[in-house]
Order: sequence, then C-alpha cells, then structure tokens
Amino acid sequence: MADYDYDVLVIGAGPGGYVAAIRAAQLGLKTACAESRETLGGTCLNVGCIPSKAMLHASEYFDAAKNGAMAKMGIEVEPKLNLDAMHGQRIDAVKQLTGGIEFLFKKNKVTWLKGFATFEDAHSVTVAGQKVTAKNIVIATGSSVTPLPGVEIDEKIVVSSTGALELPKVPEHMVVIGGGVIGLELGSVWRRLGAKVTCVEFLDQILPGMDGDVRKEANKIFKKQGIEFKLGTKVTGVKVNGGKATLTLEPAKGGASETLEADCVLVSIGRRPNTDGLALEKIGLQVNNRGQIETDHDFRTKVDGVWAVGDVIPGPMLAHKAEDEGIAVAENIAGLTGIVNHDVIPGVVYTWPEIAGVGLTEEDAKAKYGDVKVGKFPMLANSRAKTNHEPDGFVKVIAEAKTDRVVGVWAIASVAGTMIAQAAQAMEFGATSEDIAYTCHAHPTHSEAIKEAAMAVQGKPIHV
Repeated sequence: MADYDYDVLVIGAGPGGYVAAIRAAQLGLKTACAESRETLGGTCLNVGCIPSKAMLHASEYFDAAKNGAMAKMGIEVEPKLNLDAMHGQRIDAVKQLTGGIEFLFKKNKVTWLKGFATFEDAHSVTVAGQKVTAKNIVIATGSSVTPLPGVEIDEKIVVSSTGALELPKVPEHMVVIGGGVIGLELGSVWRRLGAKVTCVEFLDQILPGMDGDVRKEANKIFKKQGIEFKLGTKVTGVKVNGGKATLTLEPAKGGASETLEADCVLVSIGRRPNTDGLALEKIGLQVNNRGQIETDHDFRTKVDGVWAVGDVIPGPMLAHKAEDEGIAVAENIAGLTGIVNHDVIPGVVYTWPEIAGVGLTEEDAKAKYGDVKVGKFPMLANSRAKTNHEPDGFVKVIAEAKTDRVVGVWAIASVAGTMIAQAAQAMEFGATSEDIAYTCHAHPTHSEAIKEAAMAVQGKPIHV
C-alpha cells in the first residue's frame, strides 16, 4: 500500500471542511485541512452567517428603541447609534468563533496547512509550495459572490455582502440588487439604522424557491417596514461617479428604462461554487453546467479517493447542509455509514420576523403528490406573539392527503428559525400532521402555532 502523509486531507475550512476534518480526526484518521484565509471558518464565520447575525441582532434593538416597539411596552428611550461599537461587537463574535475552531483543530490533532491547495494527482496537492499526499482528499472549497456582468464591485460604493457588513457610515440610500436571503437580511440591517432601502428583483416576487404564500406575505411585511421593491426589474448598468452610483433599470419583460441614484449598491444575486485554481483538470474531474462538482450519495466524486461536500456540490448553499455532509463524508471515509437526508434541510431568513421553511413548498407538493392538505395558523392568534407585540406571519403545514405525512412546513414568526427545528425533526421521523397536533406544546410559546397549523390540516384548530 502506498505511504501517504495523511489519511484525509480536506481542502477548505468552512462549515463543511472544518467539520469533516474534526470528525475524521475523531474517527482515528490522520487528518489535515488546507485553508488560505488567515482564520478558519470560511465565508460563514468570517464574512457571512455569523457577522450578519451580529449586525441583525444589534440593529433589531436599535430599531425597537427608535421606532416605538419598546414604547408600546412602557420603555421610553431615545437611542443613539454608535456604529463603531456595533461593528466592534460583530468583529469580536467572529474572532471568538474562528479562534474556537483553531482550538478544536489543536484538540483533535488536525494539522492546518496554510495556503491554497492545487491538485497534482488524485492523491497529492501542492500547498504553499509544499507537496502533500493523502489517501483521501475532500473538496470543501465553498462558494463566492456571483458577479453581475458589467458591474464592478469596489467594496466602497458597490459592495458585496462582505462590504455591506463593514460600511463605515449609514448610507442615505442603499439599492439592493436581488430579493433573496442575503439582500433582504443586509437591506434590513441598514434600513433599521436609518437608510432608505430599495430592493430590485428580476423575478416578479422576492425569495425565490420559497413557498408562494410566504413570498407574498414577506413582501407585504417588508413593505410595511419601509423597504421599497422594484420587482420584475433588471439592472442593466451601474456607473459610479463622485461617491454616488447611478443604476440603469429596465422591466424584465422589456420596456422603457429608468435610472436610480444611490450612495451604496449591494450586489446579492447569488453565489457560485469555488473551483478555480484547484486544477481539477489534472485529476480528470469536470464541473457540471452550474459549476458544481457532482458526487454520489456517499459524496464520492467520479475520481477514486476524491470526495466533495458543501456549496461546491449540488443542493442548497447552506452552512448546516455543509456541516452534515462534512460529518457524513468523514464517516464514509472511515468505513461507517454517513447519510444526509437532503429532503429535510431547513432554510431560514434572519429578518424581522424570521422566515423559515423545510421540505416542499405547496406548489412543489401539489406537483409531486397531486392531492395535499394544508393547514395555516396566523401568529396574530398566538398568545405569546400577542404579548410580545409580534403579530406578523403564520405557520403553514403541508401534508400528503392520502397518508397525512407532513411534506413541508413554512413559518413567518419572530423565532421561526428556532421553531422550524421541530418541524424538521418531525419530518425526519416521518410524522403525520396528526402526530404534531397530538404532541403537547408548552403554553404560551410561539411553537403552539405549529401545533395549531397541524390541527388545521384536519380542519380543527382551536384558537382561530
């Protein structure tokens, strides 16, 4: 048998890569992880999920104080924004968490190879001028911002999500290109802190891929909060001059163009897999037409000894999906059985209120099963939401009509991201709507809305 430097070499230390490396090491495999950033954790920890939540949370407090939510509860304050301090707590959260992964690498004896990894053959890569060999190589290189043709991101006036987290002052007018998760979250941050926000979306509704009812309701809620939407609209150009940007817009279906002026433009039209610079051609690995690396159910690529997980393979580009795949791939390499159920991967938009879903939309469920039953329950009728002054949103449970098996759950609620875990677990166990309806839920909690929506599938909710 060939003598390798490592049993497992993981390329990339984002949520998929660092988890795969730690799990492989826990299973007794000699493991290394190649990462070119100064810190571990990938996009998610450094410039994505974590810092954006720090800004979302802080801006929620400011908004509640500034716009009367606290006054309703008898707390009268006049907040003053210290943006430097707000950025400071964001930076601190990132530093603690990325440092935590470095500690976990040391604890589990994972070697961090600092630098970009480039394939030489299926069992060897070059990292920072050094050749390293491994019996198994896991590609976990993640994704990066999809550029908009003809629009140059300078991270000052025209920004990606990275630049949008680090603006030194609140823009007067921010234009968000793209009505998906990232655009709505970061648009919400700066809207709360005082910016006028306009969201331009090519499709005729925001949040592509989510349930139709959720998309319509979310649009209404964000409009009420003050975000202006230009739907069915294409951005054909962005010109920067003297600290201002001028955008040229035209209707997606054709028609007269218009211009829009802003002092900050956020480009958030999606993300694309990172495969450039890996030299995949040296190992005979091609990407598909979406730039992704195809794998089998066990996360093997078609090249023996090479595996892949996370944003670089098909499926939703979500940190928790990558983490689960990281655990599974390590277990498969170790000869165990690592499985990810891709039908039950929750997605969350961390706006106010939060928006979450797991499984199929009503539209997709009808297309797949024909006959479905749907139960809905408004948060307005939920006692905890009422006491918390959080009336917006609803829970929706979709069940296959014949078997009553739950195939999708969608929620708009202040804590929808936490609530959706219950729905995902129920679906993982093959629950029926009746199973959820007959499960005792603590009162008063937001989660009771899931129980009531499940009861509504059978047409018998109590509180509406």
